[in-house]
Amino acid sequence: MTIRSESVKTSRSARPLRIAFASLGVATMLLLAACAPSEDLADQARDAGAGTVASDGSYEIFPEGERKAPIEFGGVTEFGDELSSDDLVGSVTVVNFWYASCPPCRLEAPDLQALWEERQDDGVEFVGVNIYDQAATAKTFAETQGITYPSILDVDDASVRLAFADNVPPQAIPSTLVLDAEGRVASVIRGPIDPSILGSMITDTLAESSK
Repeated sequence: MTIRSESVKTSRSARPLRIAFASLGVATMLLLAACAPSEDLADQARDAGAGTVASDGSYEIFPEGERKAPIEFGGVTEFGDELSSDDLVGSVTVVNFWYASCPPCRLEAPDLQALWEERQDDGVEFVGVNIYDQAATAKTFAETQGITYPSILDVDDASVRLAFADNVPPQAIPSTLVLDAEGRVASVIRGPIDPSILGSMITDTLAESSK
């Protein structure tokens, strides 16, 4: 009886231990899955349509008749100025999502500035959206890179990212969009820009206004 009783006691105490190890194993697998890239998720994103491709430099152009409603957004720039989509209506606008420690953001910054200098006399506006940094870091980046157009600081509430969520998925930083004169997304590059492609997008969107 004593042996039987001890066997039962041992069996009951071992069960939670086995469950604990099993739970630990499941948790470990989940953690590894979360850290590893998921091809299935990437495939689902690509199949889902516009605005869901990872930041691989892919781009999309939306014909005038297929564009969605104008994007409403706004915030405070690194210099403390209020800037909103209302200020940009009537102009073709380039919106670039970035942050200072992002290597491709640093690499594309001179090209963006060059395009801004080339196109600003045509009535084109450039606006950055900094998703991570506070004002001091964003200012230092602008000074170091020679960037002269403003950036909205979006780190606190991510309201601008939410406004553009259909076209800029979280992993696609940097991303750059061209908005038409009505504030609708005319084209988007998910990943670092190719200056010639972005330049063509701007040119084509500007040409719409002269029809």
